[in-house]
Amino acid sequence: MPDNYLASYLPLLIQFLLVAAIAGGMVTLSWLVGRHKNTAAKLMPYECGMSPVGDARQRFSVKFYLVAMLFILFDVEAIFLYPWAVIFRELKMFGFWEMLIYVLVVLGGFIYVWKKGVLDWSTADTDPIVPLPDRAPAGSR
Repeated sequence: MPDNYLASYLPLLIQFLLVAAIAGGMVTLSWLVGRHKNTAAKLMPYECGMSPVGDARQRFSVKFYLVAMLFILFDVEAIFLYPWAVIFRELKMFGFWEMLIYVLVVLGGFIYVWKKGVLDWSTADTDPIVPLPDRAPAGSR
């Protein structure tokens, strides 16, 4: 073992320098060797193979954000099943009943969201968030 404390980090430093050199070399070579013909099609923004239509700063429906948040929520809740499955035999029946309660609570939340119509994208009138009515200014009455 080296006497100098910083000498033990020398292999890590060499690895970082080697990775930076390889990455920089790849980017530089692709820039030097690659073709540079800018056409109108290449300069257009790429959106899944479709031609972009409208303004990029359009407003999204509240349903889009609700479904996105619910996806993250249920995804994180599903992640909790993996550690439980790994130690399921060690927990015996106690772990089974606790996870059954957990799954029932998650399922209850899913059914609630489903009944509220958050997951229904077919019609616009089932929006669970109802906008507030427009208020007239105080002096106009």
